[in-house]
Amino acid sequence: MNLSADAATKPDAKQTIPNGVWFAGVVVRTLFLIILTVLTARVSSPQMEHLSSLYETPGDLVRVALGFGVCTFFVVNLFILPKDSGAYRTWMYLGPAVLPLSLLCAYVVW
Repeated sequence: MNLSADAATKPDAKQTIPNGVWFAGVVVRTLFLIILTVLTARVSSPQMEHLSSLYETPGDLVRVALGFGVCTFFVVNLFILPKDSGAYRTWMYLGPAVLPLSLLCAYVVW
């Protein structure tokens, strides 16, 4: 008795979405990740102006190290585009709500 099920074939993500949706999703996602990177770099910067003062307080050293790791994660993900068309639609729909909030957060933190 053979119980094989047909595997669902996924259509190619690039061919199934319109170019406008793809472009809007990429732009919104890129802007959001850039804002998050700048915000994280600002928050994780040391409280003193000198980088040599990192070794005086261990809290600053940990904050800068974690901030560097998070910023690196954001920058790497900036160049890895989503594979499915639903992600581009989600970014396009969330863009008008997420971008102003992230800009407001960056303005308040700065």
